[in-house]
Amino acid sequence: MSQNRIFSISSSIELKFNNSETRDRSYNSFIPDIKKLQTNRSKVLMEKKNSKILIFKIESNDITAFRASVNEVINFGKIVDNVVRISEIS
Repeated sequence: MSQNRIFSISSSIELKFNNSETRDRSYNSFIPDIKKLQTNRSKVLMEKKNSKILIFKIESNDITAFRASVNEVINFGKIVDNVVRISEIS
């Protein structure tokens, strides 16, 4: 992150899945989008942890960029949750 800023914000979000297969599919589906989240104002990294957890690490130079990055991760989580629920019904 830029050293010209007064502060920076960092946080992590964990998504916990019921199994590693769902986690791996979610990870692979988000890879193309994660590249779009890399800007000079905010960075989002994604990594697998254990067999059922995805961790998103967010670093931002300002609150607006941080909020946008967090919203992207939350929206991704909602989409995954909805897809899993629909697939369980079928």
